Amino acid sequence: MKYLKINTENTADHEALKNAILQLKGVSSAEIIDDENPESELKKAFAKTKEQLKKGDYETLVNDIFDILTKNNAK
Repeated sequence: MKYLKINTENTADHEALKNAILQLKGVSSAEIIDDENPESELKKAFAKTKEQLKKGDYETLVNDIFDILTKNNAK
């Protein structure tokens, strides 16, 4: 899976942009992530590692969360 990161201005209509991107062929999902809100990144990390948790790979989950927390503290 590949990801596309789009940086927007504060005045952008994020929902309209998300809806437009979802109309493109080959796009399965779109998510709005606020860099100022670490909760969004934590949710993404938990969703990403859901399968690893089912398989018992707890190290991946811990590493992802640790990376997010240390990245935000470095700001």
